[in-house]
Amino acid sequence: MSASTASTPVIDESDERRLPVLALVSLALIGFILLAMETMPAGLLPDIAAGMATSEGNVGLLVSAYALGTVVVTIPAISLTRRFRRKPLLLISIVGLILANTLTAISPDVAVSLVSRFIAGSFSGVIWGMLAAYAIRISPPARSGLALSIMSIGAPLGFAFGTPLGAFIGGLTDWRWSFAGLSILGLLVGLIILVCVPDAPGLPAATRLPLRNVFRLSGVPIVLIVIVVWMLAHSTIYTYIAPYLRTTGTGITPDLMLLVYGVASLGGVALVGVFLDRHPRPLLHLSAATFTAAGVVLLVGHASTPAILIAAVLWGVSFGGAAPQLQNALTHAGGDNADIANSFLPVAFNLAIFGAGILGALLLTAADGLILPAAMTVLGLLALALTGIGRRTAFAARH
Repeated sequence: MSASTASTPVIDESDERRLPVLALVSLALIGFILLAMETMPAGLLPDIAAGMATSEGNVGLLVSAYALGTVVVTIPAISLTRRFRRKPLLLISIVGLILANTLTAISPDVAVSLVSRFIAGSFSGVIWGMLAAYAIRISPPARSGLALSIMSIGAPLGFAFGTPLGAFIGGLTDWRWSFAGLSILGLLVGLIILVCVPDAPGLPAATRLPLRNVFRLSGVPIVLIVIVVWMLAHSTIYTYIAPYLRTTGTGITPDLMLLVYGVASLGGVALVGVFLDRHPRPLLHLSAATFTAAGVVLLVGHASTPAILIAAVLWGVSFGGAAPQLQNALTHAGGDNADIANSFLPVAFNLAIFGAGILGALLLTAADGLILPAAMTVLGLLALALTGIGRRTAFAARH
């Protein structure tokens, strides 16, 4: 299987109008694995610390190492592989991801684990950078929004269920089996991709822009800023949901809150799949406004159990569908260089996660947990304003 550039994608003409659902679902499963793999250590801190005879603080660095690998490697890797055919590149990256994660599962100490997590994060960034454009290339142009929605469902699933599932498996057996299970799942999904996902060509040399020029494409910077701000708003309260819930005194547990959020986020992805192709801009405005409203309800209704759960539903519906909307905008803004434009996405995503940890810690040092929905509201309003500012260059009324 050649990794060189070809003139046409390997897609049957007879399938031109059919959505490759199985292929898109397999890409979504890879997204689930990436999110679950990134956050897995957070649910296993005590078990990993005890197993490696180290502190929970050191184990927490495993999440940072993964994120660092994504931030450092993604953009140059995608830039250097633009001419490669998509399917071989995806399969090679999945193999690298599986091997690195398997090394984490059998690692004897934290030092080796940090290296393996950095490598896993690097391959994760390459995969994230190509998924959105790949999904669009193998799908009918008129249904690109629906294709992105199907492919993007893996992210909210990973957020909602990846870490709790890993913690559950680790509790039943050993923490190493949580990582090993993801490697086995990755192998199975890789085999499905090998058999069922059509290939697509790399980018012809004539259409490849220098990296700095892709970043300057009209619309790309504003989409990335919206991603950082919106993700920062989400991750700050998502990461520190336990301190917020303790402050409310309602007795709602983080597990219940995040389960409600996760189920609602799947509904958000479904709604986006229905409306994204026809009304991308109004849908984005509505999502950002609903997210902000959820922050207001979490703040004002903090003493009410029903209010908090309603806010969790609003939060999930609005943010669960944010990924396909923003990937859609970034892909269209990138044009022929959509792969490079999308390589900025995991970098922005992981920078926001890193910043959320710091911001949340600083806020909780200065105030109690109610400061978190306040920050969510302020940043949500900023994201909403930015979607208005970028309405002409980044967020089209209709594709």
